[in-house]
Amino acid sequence: MSSVFEVALGDDFARLHPELQRRFGVGLDAGYACVGTGVMSRIRRGPWWTVPFLQIGKFRNILIPDHGDDIPFTVSNYPYRDPLGRETVTFVREYDIGSRQSRFDATMVIADGRIVDYLGTHQHLAVDLDLSVEPDGSLHLRSGKQRFYEGPVAFRFPMLFSGRADLHESFDEEAGCFRISMQVHNRFFGFLFGYEGEFTCEFPAAEDAPARLKPVRHECRE
Repeated sequence: MSSVFEVALGDDFARLHPELQRRFGVGLDAGYACVGTGVMSRIRRGPWWTVPFLQIGKFRNILIPDHGDDIPFTVSNYPYRDPLGRETVTFVREYDIGSRQSRFDATMVIADGRIVDYLGTHQHLAVDLDLSVEPDGSLHLRSGKQRFYEGPVAFRFPMLFSGRADLHESFDEEAGCFRISMQVHNRFFGFLFGYEGEFTCEFPAAEDAPARLKPVRHECRE
């Protein structure tokens, strides 16, 4: 099976920069993972009243309430087959902020040709992703509809209480590193959270993801 990004992008996957093709080619058939290590030159958040919102998201590793400059981080993309039989890729980012560590958990699957991004340790929030390739071979990712799942409860998550992510990832040939920038905005309240940074990657052989990177539970609803 092609990687989840190959399926979602279709023929456009070949337009990605070759290093991005390698990075987003992670999958069970490919037999490798992608582990990035680098520095967020800046992590910032919105006005003071966004802090409680971000703190709630931190409870299940959905949002990062911290902010600062030159923050070391890692991003771990491992393929595995979840208990429901779906090929899944982890997107776990870990940040070292002083003596504290913050973590953002996400796992991605393909559903009806699109990527569904499950956020958090318990896959409470399912987000549709819209992907496109820019003329320079960089990847542009935008989040779309969001759904909340908990036990028998399921509902379309109101965007009044959430945000839409806009992410760009590219490869800088001169510097020999990947560059990433992301912003989350709420339609009514404006900027909530964002970061920009750079990293390099290793591609270890992998046919499964370490247990510590997998969610506590897997949600069957997409």
